[in-house]
Amino acid sequence: MSRENDPFRDGGFTREALLEAIRLGEGRFTKREIARSLALRGDAKIALKSALKVLETDGEITRTGQKSYAIRGGLPPVTVVEIVDRDVDGEMLCRAVRADGDSPVIRLAPGQGKGGRRESALGIGDKFLARLEKDGDEYYASVMRTLGQSAHRILCVYRETGRGGARLVPVDRRTKHELIPAKGEGTGAKDGDLVMVRLASERAHGLKTGAIEEVIGSADSPRAGSIIALAEHGIPQGFGDAEEKEVRAIKPVTAKDREDLTDIPLITIDPADAKDHDDAVWAAPDDDPANKGGWVVIVAIADVAAYVQGGSALDKGARKRGVSVYLPDRVVPMLPERLSNDLCSLREGENRPCLAVRMVFDRNGNKRAHRFLRGWMRSAAKLSYEEAQAAIDGKGTGKAETLKKHVLEPLWGAYAALQKARAVREPLEIDAPERKVRIGEDGSVIAVERRERFDAHKLIEEMMIQANVAAGEALEAARTPLIYRVHDEPGTEKIEALSDFLPTVGLSWARGERLTTKRFNQVLERAKDGPHYETVNEVVLRSQSQAIYDTRNLGHFGLNLEKYAHFTSPIRRYADLTVHRALIHAFKLGRDGTTDEERASLQVIAEETTSNERRAMAAERDATDRFIAGFLADRVGAEFEGRITGVTRFGAFIRLSETGADALCPVSRLGREYFHHDPSAHALIGENTGATYRLGMTVNVRLSEATPVTGGLLVDILTPPEPGRKPMGRRKGGRPPAGRDRGNKSRRRR
Repeated sequence: MSRENDPFRDGGFTREALLEAIRLGEGRFTKREIARSLALRGDAKIALKSALKVLETDGEITRTGQKSYAIRGGLPPVTVVEIVDRDVDGEMLCRAVRADGDSPVIRLAPGQGKGGRRESALGIGDKFLARLEKDGDEYYASVMRTLGQSAHRILCVYRETGRGGARLVPVDRRTKHELIPAKGEGTGAKDGDLVMVRLASERAHGLKTGAIEEVIGSADSPRAGSIIALAEHGIPQGFGDAEEKEVRAIKPVTAKDREDLTDIPLITIDPADAKDHDDAVWAAPDDDPANKGGWVVIVAIADVAAYVQGGSALDKGARKRGVSVYLPDRVVPMLPERLSNDLCSLREGENRPCLAVRMVFDRNGNKRAHRFLRGWMRSAAKLSYEEAQAAIDGKGTGKAETLKKHVLEPLWGAYAALQKARAVREPLEIDAPERKVRIGEDGSVIAVERRERFDAHKLIEEMMIQANVAAGEALEAARTPLIYRVHDEPGTEKIEALSDFLPTVGLSWARGERLTTKRFNQVLERAKDGPHYETVNEVVLRSQSQAIYDTRNLGHFGLNLEKYAHFTSPIRRYADLTVHRALIHAFKLGRDGTTDEERASLQVIAEETTSNERRAMAAERDATDRFIAGFLADRVGAEFEGRITGVTRFGAFIRLSETGADALCPVSRLGREYFHHDPSAHALIGENTGATYRLGMTVNVRLSEATPVTGGLLVDILTPPEPGRKPMGRRKGGRPPAGRDRGNKSRRRR
């Protein structure tokens, strides 16, 4: 670099000082924050931009997002990692929990993911101590020890071994070591019972011993799936003595100093089986002559901050849990039932405190104004999505029909305007069907159904989005720190994988063009009505980043929004409660707003809540897997239609059309020849014939194994592979790095 063109000299800082500022930022500092750290002013900020480019070109730093920087570096051979995503082929992607800011790719080594080994069932949100091996630019993680349930209390299955002996087998499918019941501990348990065990000894040799603290019931019982999932992922259950004491002492809030909304017919629209109602809506034409055709919308949210004071036992417990967890047969709430289902639930016909936002939209759905207020409301009705939709469709009955003209039709009128603005904004429109597991009174599965999605769902969703946007805009305008809900744009590697995949189904992706939601939507539209529509939706979804909580505003790529903060569900999400307190503080709506201590901890809270959310998602997914496996257990041998949704080194994942469950066909059961994974073709390809099982292929399968206690489904693919040309040689990536595919190498080729 010439003396005349030295950005470090021009900026008045050294190369070492800039690197140290980036290192201190731990991968979260943007250019503005780096400048603040170095106390740069004026022209020095211009020089900073050039200096960052120099360091990036020299390979000393890397971008961790679109706007932040980190020191480039490797990873230690042993570290804690978290599974954060899947690639387009369905392989698990991880990140180091305590990385130095750089984010090299970490893939789960073959045989370590769900279905790869009997004891393995890792999924997104799981953390584990990993041994890392590097192959080129990629790392592969092998599981050393999972970090879910407590190290001292373990959920086990009590197994009798004959002659009075017994073993305690951990239900965590990734734990290989059994325990021996401590002397006299087996008397209360029967063979096959789930038992909560406390480690009783740490012996130098042989199996450890465990003291049985609680006999829960048979591992074969219908509800065991939820119990195991909660224990595996370390989901906190119940409430501490201090929390129980505080909740018993709570006195209902009064209307004092609150804006009276009781004459406004706000209503709740929720799933038919919902027990907590934290949001209510109302709309009416705007009577302002300057806003002809416009609408006024009020979104009222349960005022949890009025009952859960910062720093209290209830607050600490809610922060620890982070979110409510929704399993097929139960809910593990973030807040005690007296709050979540009573005092903070916007019950029909009962007065409740709320934090509300009044928004004004023009005829095209563009927001003209918003105002936050602390209100006193009375829900005019509790409707289900089905009831509200039926009334609008002219098939209403009961109270939904009586509310149609004066309440529901204005809501739909406002929604029609919001749809216009949404169409212009064009958020990502992925069609990802959800399935609901219906549970009977005895806890067994009655049916697995596809959730219907009505305009009523979309109406509530859009009004909640607008309220969340208003919260983010209001707090940013007030210069009040907050936790955003952010969704970064997809990373380069995922986009490259997507552009490689699309030609295999007759579609294309132009490399190098700016990423926009519109481009993704165009791909989805071209795939519509074709045989690969579901697969393209799945692959586009997998190409996206995961949404997180953060105090930095990176925007929300999927919704195509610049400012977005979760405001609408403080009963079940701790991040929303922090936003409520920030609004109360910013607009002087009471004395129970954000404290100085909470304000200083917002980034830590954001990271904790993101982790807790992923933990909850992992438990929900695993519990659902177990319930469906139990539902299918008596259908072993039956044939099903499915679609290949993932191809990995150890086999193909097939989503069964009937239930939406994911089953594994190990590579060893694909045929007589060896099938290897070709990442570029997104397929498993026969080594001798080139016969191919590709991502998205529709297949018929036979269920060979369904194991409720693990949630695992194994199938044999009955559909012949697609014909192919005999490979000239193994493609790059066909085999994993040496030493990590012993399972493949030792398989009998049938």
